[in-house]
Amino acid sequence: MGFIHKRSLIGIFKVAPLLLCLTVCVQINAQNTNPNYDEVLAKKLGADDYGMRYYVLVILKTGPNASEDKEARQQAFQGHMSNMKTMVKNNQLVVAGPFEQNDEEYRGLFILDAKSKEEAKKILDTDPAIKAKYLEPELYMWYGSAALSQYLEASDKIWKIGY
Repeated sequence: MGFIHKRSLIGIFKVAPLLLCLTVCVQINAQNTNPNYDEVLAKKLGADDYGMRYYVLVILKTGPNASEDKEARQQAFQGHMSNMKTMVKNNQLVVAGPFEQNDEEYRGLFILDAKSKEEAKKILDTDPAIKAKYLEPELYMWYGSAALSQYLEASDKIWKIGY
């Protein structure tokens, strides 16, 4: 019996470093659960387990229409601004804003709450400045925080002078 006991101890000492290593590896690779996690909000926002989701990022570039018709251009861009308000009301537009002047002719960006580029193209078809080719959209699938749409609620409370 002493022989078996001694042999068992030797086996334990051989296996112990492996068990210790596995325990450490599991602890290092273990994912932490967020104590602030709100399952209802996550589902409402369409968040995955990382709090992220896909959107369509639209970069608006200067379009090919170089018309000198100032009235038509002004109407198209007034329609563009009005259309953005409509997209917000329809929960399609999450973020929008212009770029400063640059060599790439980037004019602005949208982040659209759309599941595909095709869906985003249908949304963009409603924009008068894009229809008139004053702006040309480039579309990219973008993976970002599902909470991004919550920014609009706060955004609407901080502007003083609007268009």
